[in-house]
Amino acid sequence: MANNFKKMPLVSIIMPAYNSEKYLSESIDSVLSQEYKNWELVIVDDCSNDSTPEIIKKYEMNNSKIKYYRLDENSGPAKARNKAIDLAKGEYLAFLDSDDIWFSDKLKKQISFMEKNNYNFTCTSYAKIDENSNFLDKKIIAKKTRDYDGLLKTCPGNSTVIYNCSKLGKFKIPDIKKRNDYLMWLQVIKQENYLYGIDEVLGAHRVHSEGISSDKTSLLYYHWLVYRKYENLTLLKSIHLIFYWVFFTVFNLR
Repeated sequence: MANNFKKMPLVSIIMPAYNSEKYLSESIDSVLSQEYKNWELVIVDDCSNDSTPEIIKKYEMNNSKIKYYRLDENSGPAKARNKAIDLAKGEYLAFLDSDDIWFSDKLKKQISFMEKNNYNFTCTSYAKIDENSNFLDKKIIAKKTRDYDGLLKTCPGNSTVIYNCSKLGKFKIPDIKKRNDYLMWLQVIKQENYLYGIDEVLGAHRVHSEGISSDKTSLLYYHWLVYRKYENLTLLKSIHLIFYWVFFTVFNLR
Protein backbone atom coordinates (compact mmCIF):
# COMPACT_ATOMS: atom_id res chain seq x y z
CA MET A 1 0.00 0.00 0.00
CA ALA A 2 1.37 3.40 -0.97
CA ASN A 3 2.36 5.63 1.89
CA ASN A 4 0.45 8.91 1.46
CA PHE A 5 1.91 10.45 4.59
CA LYS A 6 3.61 13.77 3.95
CA LYS A 7 6.22 14.77 6.47
CA MET A 8 5.49 18.01 8.22
CA PRO A 9 7.88 20.71 6.93
CA LEU A 10 10.43 22.13 9.34
CA VAL A 11 9.50 25.55 10.72
CA SER A 12 12.33 27.78 11.93
CA ILE A 13 11.13 30.17 14.60
CA ILE A 14 13.12 33.41 14.61
CA MET A 15 13.49 35.08 18.02
CA PRO A 16 15.87 38.00 18.69
CA ALA A 17 16.31 38.71 22.40
CA TYR A 18 17.73 41.55 24.44
CA ASN A 19 17.31 41.87 28.23
CA SER A 20 14.20 39.71 27.95
CA GLU A 21 14.34 37.98 31.34
CA LYS A 22 10.84 39.11 32.40
CA TYR A 23 8.91 37.44 29.61
CA LEU A 24 11.30 35.14 27.78
CA SER A 25 10.34 31.92 29.56
CA GLU A 26 6.67 32.45 28.81
CA SER A 27 7.46 32.99 25.12
CA ILE A 28 9.63 29.88 24.90
CA ASP A 29 7.05 27.82 26.82
CA SER A 30 4.44 28.81 24.24
CA VAL A 31 6.67 27.29 21.56
CA LEU A 32 7.22 24.11 23.58
CA SER A 33 3.44 23.74 23.92
CA GLN A 34 2.86 23.71 20.15
CA GLU A 35 0.80 20.80 18.82
CA TYR A 36 2.86 21.05 15.64
CA LYS A 37 6.15 19.38 16.52
CA ASN A 38 8.54 19.84 13.59
CA TRP A 39 10.12 23.15 14.54
CA GLU A 40 13.41 24.66 15.63
CA LEU A 41 13.64 27.77 17.77
CA VAL A 42 16.58 30.00 16.82
CA ILE A 43 17.27 32.58 19.52
CA VAL A 44 19.89 35.25 18.93
CA ASP A 45 20.86 37.24 22.00
CA ASP A 46 21.92 40.82 21.29
CA CYS A 47 24.43 40.91 24.19
CA SER A 48 21.91 41.01 27.03
CA ASN A 49 23.25 42.07 30.42
CA ASP A 50 20.49 40.47 32.48
CA SER A 51 19.72 36.77 32.99
CA THR A 52 18.53 36.24 29.40
CA PRO A 53 21.57 34.06 28.43
CA GLU A 54 21.14 31.78 31.45
CA ILE A 55 17.43 31.34 30.74
CA ILE A 56 18.06 30.39 27.12
CA LYS A 57 20.92 28.02 27.97
CA LYS A 58 18.74 26.18 30.47
CA TYR A 59 16.11 25.54 27.80
CA GLU A 60 18.77 24.64 25.23
CA MET A 61 20.25 22.00 27.52
CA ASN A 62 16.87 20.30 27.81
CA ASN A 63 15.69 20.56 24.21
CA SER A 64 17.87 20.04 21.13
CA LYS A 65 15.37 21.95 18.97
CA ILE A 66 16.32 25.20 20.71
CA LYS A 67 19.38 26.86 19.16
CA TYR A 68 21.18 29.67 20.98
CA TYR A 69 23.58 32.21 19.50
CA ARG A 70 25.00 35.34 21.15
CA LEU A 71 26.25 38.31 19.13
CA ASP A 72 29.75 39.58 19.88
CA GLU A 73 28.45 43.09 20.54
CA ASN A 74 25.15 44.83 20.99
CA SER A 75 24.05 45.52 17.41
CA GLY A 76 20.29 46.08 17.50
CA PRO A 77 17.21 43.96 16.69
CA ALA A 78 17.69 44.00 12.91
CA LYS A 79 21.13 42.38 13.03
CA ALA A 80 19.98 39.87 15.65
CA ARG A 81 17.01 38.89 13.50
CA ASN A 82 19.16 38.65 10.38
CA LYS A 83 21.63 36.36 12.18
CA ALA A 84 18.80 34.08 13.26
CA ILE A 85 17.56 33.94 9.67
CA ASP A 86 21.07 33.00 8.51
CA LEU A 87 21.15 30.12 11.02
CA ALA A 88 17.64 28.88 10.23
CA LYS A 89 17.32 25.54 8.41
CA GLY A 90 13.56 25.33 7.98
CA GLU A 91 11.36 25.42 4.91
CA TYR A 92 9.23 28.01 6.67
CA LEU A 93 10.31 31.01 8.73
CA ALA A 94 8.07 32.03 11.61
CA PHE A 95 8.65 35.02 13.86
CA LEU A 96 8.10 35.36 17.59
CA ASP A 97 9.19 38.31 19.72
CA SER A 98 10.69 37.40 23.07
CA ASP A 99 7.82 38.98 25.01
CA ASP A 100 4.91 37.65 22.91
CA ILE A 101 3.16 34.27 23.12
CA TRP A 102 1.56 31.78 20.77
CA PHE A 103 -1.48 29.64 21.43
CA SER A 104 -0.80 25.91 21.29
CA ASP A 105 -2.52 25.39 17.91
CA LYS A 106 -0.88 28.36 16.18
CA LEU A 107 1.69 26.55 14.06
CA LYS A 108 -0.59 23.61 13.31
CA LYS A 109 -3.39 25.79 11.96
CA GLN A 110 -1.20 28.27 10.12
CA ILE A 111 1.01 25.70 8.39
CA SER A 112 -2.09 23.69 7.43
CA PHE A 113 -3.65 26.88 6.02
CA MET A 114 -0.53 27.53 3.94
CA GLU A 115 -0.05 23.97 2.70
CA LYS A 116 -3.72 23.48 1.83
CA ASN A 117 -4.00 26.72 -0.16
CA ASN A 118 -0.42 26.89 -1.47
CA TYR A 119 0.10 30.24 0.25
CA ASN A 120 3.66 31.37 0.86
CA PHE A 121 3.12 34.45 3.04
CA THR A 122 0.55 34.54 5.86
CA CYS A 123 -0.34 36.11 9.18
CA THR A 124 -2.97 35.53 11.86
CA SER A 125 -5.20 37.58 14.10
CA TYR A 126 -3.91 38.24 17.60
CA ALA A 127 -4.89 39.46 21.05
CA LYS A 128 -3.09 41.85 23.36
CA ILE A 129 -1.88 41.13 26.89
CA ASP A 130 -0.46 43.34 29.60
CA GLU A 131 2.74 43.05 31.64
CA ASN A 132 1.10 40.43 33.87
CA SER A 133 -0.19 38.32 30.96
CA ASN A 134 -3.77 39.48 31.48
CA PHE A 135 -5.74 39.65 28.26
CA LEU A 136 -6.81 43.13 27.28
CA ASP A 137 -10.08 43.96 25.60
CA LYS A 138 -8.41 44.29 22.23
CA LYS A 139 -8.06 41.95 19.28
CA ILE A 140 -6.47 42.68 15.92
CA ILE A 141 -8.26 40.74 13.20
CA ALA A 142 -6.16 39.94 10.16
CA LYS A 143 -7.41 41.06 6.77
CA LYS A 144 -8.06 38.14 4.42
CA THR A 145 -5.71 39.50 1.76
CA ARG A 146 -3.36 42.46 1.50
CA ASP A 147 -1.37 43.58 -1.49
CA TYR A 148 1.56 46.01 -1.35
CA ASP A 149 -0.66 49.09 -0.98
CA GLY A 150 -2.71 47.37 1.70
CA LEU A 151 0.41 46.43 3.61
CA LEU A 152 1.62 50.03 3.49
CA LYS A 153 -1.51 50.96 5.44
CA THR A 154 -1.57 48.17 8.02
CA CYS A 155 1.35 46.08 9.20
CA PRO A 156 0.71 42.53 10.50
CA GLY A 157 1.78 41.63 14.02
CA ASN A 158 5.38 40.46 13.78
CA SER A 159 4.74 37.37 15.91
CA THR A 160 1.94 36.24 13.60
CA VAL A 161 3.87 36.07 10.31
CA ILE A 162 5.16 32.96 8.53
CA TYR A 163 6.61 32.80 5.04
CA ASN A 164 7.93 29.96 2.90
CA CYS A 165 11.64 30.70 2.49
CA SER A 166 12.25 27.55 0.43
CA LYS A 167 10.13 29.13 -2.32
CA LEU A 168 10.64 32.84 -1.74
CA GLY A 169 14.19 32.91 -0.39
CA LYS A 170 15.43 34.55 2.78
CA PHE A 171 14.86 38.26 3.20
CA LYS A 172 17.23 40.42 5.25
CA ILE A 173 16.32 43.53 7.19
CA PRO A 174 18.01 46.93 6.78
CA ASP A 175 19.78 48.10 9.92
CA ILE A 176 16.99 50.23 11.33
CA LYS A 177 16.11 50.23 15.05
CA LYS A 178 12.33 50.11 14.73
CA ARG A 179 9.93 48.85 12.08
CA ASN A 180 12.60 46.51 10.70
CA ASP A 181 10.02 43.71 10.60
CA TYR A 182 7.72 45.97 8.57
CA LEU A 183 10.50 46.48 6.02
CA MET A 184 10.90 42.73 5.73
CA TRP A 185 7.20 42.19 5.00
CA LEU A 186 7.32 44.91 2.34
CA GLN A 187 10.19 43.03 0.69
CA VAL A 188 8.34 39.72 0.85
CA ILE A 189 5.12 41.06 -0.63
CA LYS A 190 6.98 42.43 -3.65
CA GLN A 191 8.00 38.84 -4.34
CA GLU A 192 4.75 37.10 -3.40
CA ASN A 193 2.16 39.80 -4.24
CA TYR A 194 -0.25 38.96 -1.42
CA LEU A 195 -0.27 38.46 2.34
CA TYR A 196 -3.05 36.09 3.39
CA GLY A 197 -4.62 36.40 6.82
CA ILE A 198 -6.32 33.96 9.18
CA ASP A 199 -9.23 35.58 10.98
CA GLU A 200 -8.64 33.55 14.12
CA VAL A 201 -6.70 34.76 17.16
CA LEU A 202 -3.72 32.42 17.55
CA GLY A 203 -1.37 34.42 19.75
CA ALA A 204 -0.91 37.53 21.85
CA HIS A 205 1.24 40.65 21.65
CA ARG A 206 2.43 42.03 24.96
CA VAL A 207 1.86 45.71 25.69
CA HIS A 208 4.30 47.14 28.21
CA SER A 209 6.30 50.30 28.83
CA GLU A 210 9.61 48.66 27.88
CA GLY A 211 8.36 47.40 24.52
CA ILE A 212 10.01 48.74 21.41
CA SER A 213 6.62 49.76 19.99
CA SER A 214 5.46 51.69 23.07
CA ASP A 215 6.84 55.10 21.97
CA LYS A 216 4.33 56.29 19.35
CA THR A 217 6.23 59.51 18.57
CA SER A 218 9.36 57.54 17.76
CA LEU A 219 7.35 55.09 15.67
CA LEU A 220 6.00 57.99 13.65
CA TYR A 221 9.55 58.92 12.71
CA TYR A 222 10.41 55.34 11.69
CA HIS A 223 7.24 55.03 9.62
CA TRP A 224 8.36 58.12 7.76
CA LEU A 225 11.78 56.55 7.15
CA VAL A 226 10.14 53.40 5.83
CA TYR A 227 7.98 55.32 3.38
CA ARG A 228 10.52 57.88 2.16
CA LYS A 229 14.01 56.40 2.56
CA TYR A 230 13.45 52.70 2.05
CA GLU A 231 10.30 52.47 -0.10
CA ASN A 232 10.99 55.72 -1.99
CA LEU A 233 7.36 56.78 -1.93
CA THR A 234 6.34 60.24 -3.08
CA LEU A 235 6.03 63.01 -0.51
CA LEU A 236 2.27 63.19 -1.01
CA LYS A 237 1.73 59.45 -0.62
CA SER A 238 3.99 59.33 2.45
CA ILE A 239 2.02 62.14 4.12
CA HIS A 240 -1.25 60.36 3.31
CA LEU A 241 0.02 57.12 4.86
CA ILE A 242 1.32 58.91 7.96
CA PHE A 243 -2.08 60.52 8.53
CA TYR A 244 -3.77 57.15 7.98
CA TRP A 245 -1.46 55.48 10.52
CA VAL A 246 -1.87 58.28 13.09
CA PHE A 247 -5.66 58.19 12.78
CA PHE A 248 -5.90 54.46 13.35
CA THR A 249 -3.32 54.54 16.14
CA VAL A 250 -4.68 57.54 18.05
CA PHE A 251 -8.28 56.39 17.79
CA ASN A 252 -7.29 52.78 18.47
CA LEU A 253 -9.25 51.50 15.51
CA ARG A 254 -6.80 48.85 14.41
